[in-house]
Amino acid sequence: MKIIVEEPDEQEEDHVIIRCRQMDDTLLQMIQILKRKQKTLVAYQETTAFMLQPEDVFYFEAVDNHVFIYCKDSLYESKQKLYEIELLLGEDQFFRASKSVILNLRKIKSLTPAFSGRFEANLKNNEKIMISRQYVPLLKQKLGL
Repeated sequence: MKIIVEEPDEQEEDHVIIRCRQMDDTLLQMIQILKRKQKTLVAYQETTAFMLQPEDVFYFEAVDNHVFIYCKDSLYESKQKLYEIELLLGEDQFFRASKSVILNLRKIKSLTPAFSGRFEANLKNNEKIMISRQYVPLLKQKLGL
């Protein structure tokens, strides 16, 4: 596979062109990653709306019909339901850790087995998230454990 990177003129918009004889799974995954990078999340702190990049999010948590977005040093609220966020972000970077939590896999510092078949994820911001035992096999598969 040959990769060419060109710098466009100032008035041109950035764009990606894929030329291939046959579309395979690797190319489809690359396209999904590129599309996902364009997505931003609308998050709120009181009446102020913020645009967040998915890679800045540590996890999402649903509590009492509210969905909260946890970043390194900030807490936001989303108007979307947890399942809508899960569909928007896909499964490459984010993982359903329990019925009420979606976790950013790239923000995990370490994993520790916990009681009853659960795991505890220690995040890079030093928070700890429990991963329900029903989601542990999928987590192991995603991380190659």
